[in-house]
Amino acid sequence: MTDLSGARVAGALPDTDERLADLVGARVGVEAAASRDGDGALCLDVPPQVWAAAALVLRDEAGLDFLDWLSAVDQPDADPPGLDVVMHVADSRSGSREGKLRRVLLRTRVANDVGRLASLTAVWPGVAWHERETFEMFGLEFDGFDDGSGRPLRPLLLPEGFEGHPLRKSFVLTARVSKPWPGAKEPGESDSHSAPSRRKTLPPGVPDPGTWPREPAPDEDFGAPGPADDVEGDVP
Repeated sequence: MTDLSGARVAGALPDTDERLADLVGARVGVEAAASRDGDGALCLDVPPQVWAAAALVLRDEAGLDFLDWLSAVDQPDADPPGLDVVMHVADSRSGSREGKLRRVLLRTRVANDVGRLASLTAVWPGVAWHERETFEMFGLEFDGFDDGSGRPLRPLLLPEGFEGHPLRKSFVLTARVSKPWPGAKEPGESDSHSAPSRRKTLPPGVPDPGTWPREPAPDEDFGAPGPADDVEGDVP
């Protein structure tokens, strides 16, 4: 098992992305599937069981010493449904040395019935902020979390007593319940009713109208003068 308490001596830096994927796979004992994001950066997919070990390899043996961010993407329709946890790291010295920043996305899928992942606070202490935000917004637990305060994993941004995880696609947005959704509509669903609807869809966060109680519509005469106010003459 990889020791996360201390850094290993960094070896020679891989000179190609393929070698980096092979290095990570060899060190953690499983294949690291390599792909690229829309900007061409290397993306490595690893199982959640080797998440922390793969992060340590990237830091100590690949020279990716700078943690940029960590977050998640809710994938309720995936197999298995769960969260894609993504971390972006870079070599802070590569911009001046190579003229181009070396960077990698490390990704893993955490199934909903698991709901927990190893914390990386022993690898990059600064990841504590990102793990707290991911815990709060997606409900993902981080085992071994330690931000140096002696306090457990806890919410970061939302007000005390807030219920639910707002970045889950199943989270109901009450603002979309209280009034009609103003966003783009399917053909035939415009207010003009000029054509029948072919397919009705609801944006994420909008519940089916039959599953959410609506408040009664306000009185149309609210604020209009009442009988007692309809008196001519000067007010004494």
